[in-house]
Amino acid sequence: MLKIKSVDAYYGETKVLWDISLNVKKGELLAIIGPNGAGKTTIMRTIIGLLVPKKGTVFYESKRIDHLPPHNIVKKGIALVPEGRRLFPKLTVLENLEMGNYLKNLRIFRQDLLKQTFEFFPILFERKDQEAKTLSGGESQMLAIARALMSKPKLLLLDEPSLGLAPNLVTSLFQTVKKLNKG
Repeated sequence: MLKIKSVDAYYGETKVLWDISLNVKKGELLAIIGPNGAGKTTIMRTIIGLLVPKKGTVFYESKRIDHLPPHNIVKKGIALVPEGRRLFPKLTVLENLEMGNYLKNLRIFRQDLLKQTFEFFPILFERKDQEAKTLSGGESQMLAIARALMSKPKLLLLDEPSLGLAPNLVTSLFQTVKKLNKG
């Protein structure tokens, strides 16, 4: 499904990824583990097109994507839940979800996607009219994931999904990720 081959990436003149390669098969859950500054976020930014590798290639479903703009990569079926959640704090939960459903060809599925999202995250239905800034950390993370799901991705990238969450919420979050993968 995803193949990264010999990628080098830079921020300006600073090299941050050296010869990274990995393969992700359909249905596979993969975790990239490492200390702060190891390049985990940079790998995800490179996959989603926010960073263009200076060397190497990124393939998604056997098609090269490493020089496509991010919105075209999202159209192909990849979504990123960024570190720090990056919600729209003054928008409601529902409005945040609708922001994830911006692709023209998916808008006709908005109601079905909302229904499915609320089945996975029932607390978000209860909070749908609340501003995102009023949510707890766990609820905010659920909303960030749910917003990404509104683009109907085949591949979901989660950057630091457990950051700042209580251990019991981390367990619950990862159980939900497993359900999403099977679903």
